[in-house]
Amino acid sequence: MIPPVDIQELAPQAQKILDESANPKLRLAAARGIVPGLKPIDLVSVLVAFASGPGTDELAKTARATIAGLPAQVLKGVLSGDLQPLVVDALARSQAAQADPIAALLRMPRIHFETVEWLAQHGNEAVTELVATNQERLIQHPRVMELLYLNEATRMSTADRVVEFAVRSGVELHGIAAWKEVARAIEGELVPEAADEPLPEDLEFKEAAELAKQLEDDSIIHPFEETEEGEETLVEKFKPLYQRIAEMNVSQKVRRAQLGTKEERALLLRDSNRLVAAAAIRSPRIQEPEVVLVSNNRNVCEDVLRIIGNSGEWLKSYQVKKNLVENPRTPLGIAQKLVVQLRETDLKRLSGDKNVSSSVRLAAKRHLGRRKT
Repeated sequence: MIPPVDIQELAPQAQKILDESANPKLRLAAARGIVPGLKPIDLVSVLVAFASGPGTDELAKTARATIAGLPAQVLKGVLSGDLQPLVVDALARSQAAQADPIAALLRMPRIHFETVEWLAQHGNEAVTELVATNQERLIQHPRVMELLYLNEATRMSTADRVVEFAVRSGVELHGIAAWKEVARAIEGELVPEAADEPLPEDLEFKEAAELAKQLEDDSIIHPFEETEEGEETLVEKFKPLYQRIAEMNVSQKVRRAQLGTKEERALLLRDSNRLVAAAAIRSPRIQEPEVVLVSNNRNVCEDVLRIIGNSGEWLKSYQVKKNLVENPRTPLGIAQKLVVQLRETDLKRLSGDKNVSSSVRLAAKRHLGRRKT
């Protein structure tokens, strides 16, 4: 937790303003930034101290508005000094869209790691580039690397550098759900050095994300439809996205699998590279309706079904368990383990279903027999 503003560090005039016994009109004027003779650092420190109060407090609301609209001259004077951690944090959040103030704030000796994490998570492309350059800070606070990777504004090339640095440093980023796949995806890849301008792979990644968002539709779970012959075919409007994804390298696909839309995941779950498919099913954004469909699909690889079958979270769904047992691509050990959890009506049907393996049918018959005894 970021410590509060230390009033003892401030000028006597600022301390008097922050004293609750001070004239209310004087305190409100200070919250509006009107304190003649007070140095910029002390003025902003007073504003931050007020802003950290209850959200409904008039002083707090007024001070927050003042911080958000600080004049350039005041901000320039503040950024030249040594700011307290909470002051750095408040300015970082209010100036998050501006690279120059953020660059100065990131150099502050007392910047708190929570502030860096917030910038890594919410910063735009320019800000995430600044955060990613300090490797000493990254190794001290691995969570920053996780948040950079998961922030869609972070360049793809920068995400690759962060992952490569973590792997080289022996750091496992457990906050990335598909960390094993993410780390393996860059094996043998030539990770580019930092550049002033986005690289072609950065633009490709960004364009794919924009295209996917244009196609996102709450009424569509995945971009495939079944023909009269029972085969799946790709819906016409998703073909450009399919082609764009097909042109990506493995690292790009794995990251899109983690950050993308459900339509992207549906495509990536069918990818011929098992790392990509596994990353898609491990996405922190995947929802139960998607898993229900995937567990019933015979066009996904065994690895995907194995991950679902070993997930306590997804096995809370009876439909997922039933689908896994009925799916001939589900690893036999998982299917047999789940048979005993099915309802009697489903067991009776399974025992005579020739679309499942003989081992599953036999397991269903045996369990039915045990229930009758």
